[in-house]
Amino acid sequence: MKSAEISSRAFRFFEERGHLAVPSASLLADDPTLLLINAGMAPFKPYFLGEAPPPAPRVASVQKCVRTVDIEEVGKTTRHGSFFQMFGNFSFGDYFKEQAIPFAWEFLTSSVADGGLGLPEDKLWVTVYTDDDEAEQIWRRDVGVSADRIQRLGMSENYWSMGVPGPCGPSSEICFDRGPDFGRDGGPMANDERYLEIWNLVFMQNIRGEGPAKEGYPILGELPAKNIDTGLGLARVAALLQDVRTIFEIDTTGRILDLAAELSGTSYGKNPKDDVSLRVVADHILASVMLIGDGVTPSNEGRGYILRRLLRRAVRMVRLLGSQDAVVHELTRRTVDVMSSNYPELASDFDRIDRIAVAEESTFLQTLKAGTAIFDLAARETQEQKSTRIPGSKAFQLHDTYGFPIDLTLEMAEERGLSVDEDGFRKLMAEQRARAKADSALRKAGGHTDSSAYRDLLASGPTEFTGYDELESEAVVRGLLRDGSRVQAAVEGDIVEVVLDRTPLYAESGGQDSDAGVIIADGLELEVVDVQKVNRKLWVHRVRVRQGELTEGRKVLAKVDPEWRLGARQAHSGTHVVHAALREVLGPNALQSGSYNKPGYLRLDFSWTGGLSAETRSEIEEVSNLAVRRDLPVQALYASLSEARQMGAIALFGETYDEVVRVVEIGGEWSRELCGGTHVSHSSQIGPLTVVGESSVGSGLRRIEAFVGMDAFRFLAKERAMAQSVSEMLQVSVEEMGDRVSTLIKQLRDAEKQLSALRAAQLRGQADRLVQESVVVSGVHVVTHHVTDDVSADELRTFALDLRNRFSGPAVVAVAALANDKPLVIAALNEPAKQRGVKAGDLVRDAAKVLKGGGGGKWDIAQGGGTDPQGIPDALEHIVRAVQAAVGS
Repeated sequence: MKSAEISSRAFRFFEERGHLAVPSASLLADDPTLLLINAGMAPFKPYFLGEAPPPAPRVASVQKCVRTVDIEEVGKTTRHGSFFQMFGNFSFGDYFKEQAIPFAWEFLTSSVADGGLGLPEDKLWVTVYTDDDEAEQIWRRDVGVSADRIQRLGMSENYWSMGVPGPCGPSSEICFDRGPDFGRDGGPMANDERYLEIWNLVFMQNIRGEGPAKEGYPILGELPAKNIDTGLGLARVAALLQDVRTIFEIDTTGRILDLAAELSGTSYGKNPKDDVSLRVVADHILASVMLIGDGVTPSNEGRGYILRRLLRRAVRMVRLLGSQDAVVHELTRRTVDVMSSNYPELASDFDRIDRIAVAEESTFLQTLKAGTAIFDLAARETQEQKSTRIPGSKAFQLHDTYGFPIDLTLEMAEERGLSVDEDGFRKLMAEQRARAKADSALRKAGGHTDSSAYRDLLASGPTEFTGYDELESEAVVRGLLRDGSRVQAAVEGDIVEVVLDRTPLYAESGGQDSDAGVIIADGLELEVVDVQKVNRKLWVHRVRVRQGELTEGRKVLAKVDPEWRLGARQAHSGTHVVHAALREVLGPNALQSGSYNKPGYLRLDFSWTGGLSAETRSEIEEVSNLAVRRDLPVQALYASLSEARQMGAIALFGETYDEVVRVVEIGGEWSRELCGGTHVSHSSQIGPLTVVGESSVGSGLRRIEAFVGMDAFRFLAKERAMAQSVSEMLQVSVEEMGDRVSTLIKQLRDAEKQLSALRAAQLRGQADRLVQESVVVSGVHVVTHHVTDDVSADELRTFALDLRNRFSGPAVVAVAALANDKPLVIAALNEPAKQRGVKAGDLVRDAAKVLKGGGGGKWDIAQGGGTDPQGIPDALEHIVRAVQAAVGS
């Protein structure tokens, strides 16, 4: 039975039993406690918590999931994958254990002719939570499972949560006995490879707090209702029904694996080590394509880092299999072919997905070439020092200089029988970039830690947003909070969170910054410093009490700063204009992947490989300003999500939308996007728009920045004044300024070359004397010299090599100088000196410590530096002693 048929049968079975079939949500979690959707129930978390009404009391879905906590097990076991599809039937306060358990058993064991999967009952085992007598009784009494095939397990196995604060509850798992070829008998508690878990029935009834992922976390209380959350692993069931040993050999992933074997010149099933690598390639490419399809781009942070790690592991595995060719394009095409029957958007978006994946492969192959050489050197030095641990500083160098993820360094070290000083690496990373302190819980539409106060306020209804139609609204204070807890009052000087029943103040979302404004009443004035949404329904105003006392229930007037809102409207509409201009100039694949706008300023991230030329930037700017000049009408309309997509409205990757959405049009179909932001009425109100920057923010991802309105005018006026000032200094017109500057730069470079040649000649003039003055240390000529004149690092290096080449016998040259006001030392030696046991890298590494710095290099030449210029004489003397120690007496 094909994978597609398994899911269609599951939908049909549960639709016949009153469930609403819903499509998979994006992999990008709309949840601050998760980076990616890692379970079928994750999109339904607000329904379980009672924070939002579900679309129906009973639903069913096949949800895309990515889970990388056990990425090291992928390919090594028959059942672990980083990407998987989870079918689930869900009940939100409707039915509970008494129906969920028989539903699952009936679907699994009913004959194929009757719409089930036809699994033999005698192959199925059941587990329940250690004290769940009710579930066991239902299995035995209502379903007929014998007591000897029901086992009780503890919290880590049969009490389920997403690993983060939120819904949880006891579970019951259905496992399939694959027979003695997969391990010893004894049921699921004895061997989870043989007794393969295929369906987990979670009786979602509690809320968990912070703590370990699987057990030992606190139970904070009960959910508003008793719910059902089930997860049927489609790949695992497909493996059983298709009679293959692993989830990597089924009708979908197996086709990717076959191509990976073909491209790498290997055969699956002949070499266990190669088989693991092929499974990793198939799994990781599949996961990568699905992530890119949902809008993730490679980066060094968050979701982007997960994608980068998956793609790079796949590319490296292909290299280990023996292929030196680029393979990602072919593997991406095969993956899209395999998955597009269930996810047709992959086929229509193939060009973008392929471009991002191939660009990351190309970048990594360059990284791999340079970084592998550095890693090999670090591994060799570690082994020569009789150590098994690569220093954290080396791992940091690989990450910081060569873009090697720490996970890759750990893997390569393990392959050599080495470990890595991870603590040292983490310390250096922490020192390099201080992380901003986290905002208080839920301030940025926060998580579910201690969120009961927000849930209580939400239970009385959502905040009514009036800001599309007015800048002032009368309102009632529904709640006051400090650090997530309700308070009775706030007085002058306090900073608190205020929830109103209605507000004109825009809450930060969709890339638009929150409004500035005030909340006032008789004797009361509150400065609004931030506005955020909780669960997209509750507006939370962070305010500073300037005057008076604020209490719940008080009537107030909420006012938006009109100048702020005007600038915000200009910037947000300007963002849509720039996005449309990008697509007009670059083509439909230049899709927005993120944005930020505030009064007068906008930035937009879009998928594209390679920088934009000055001509292209100018064209985008001109198309944008022509749209402004055309005075295009701007209007907002509401439609169902499916209707909006049929209209061609662009949705932002990773955003979660309600069933009824707001569509903002500028010039009709010229720009049509799903958007909840505030906008101008006509494009001419945006004012002038000037592009001020374009740069890379990750592999396959560019960022364009612009000013609009008065900020654009001020920027252009400042540029004009600067140009006028420079033209006066150069005594040429503004039009002639470019040619004049080019001439001056050429003259300056010519002068620098002449100075460099003069300094080099002066240094060569000292060479004969220094050779004559060299000291002999155990048969090795040693030259040390402190250059006091101004020299560059290149000039000093050339000088050292020139000195070294004047010797035929064993010779070591060490020269030092100040370069850019910092001490620099360079050591060079010849082959005869190497044969005596001397290495330039060792000499410089030790000498640089005297300079309070570091360094290294090859055996014949190395360079180091530091921060203490006064240490140069001691550093040179240290090299003489090091040569003595290396060659002996």
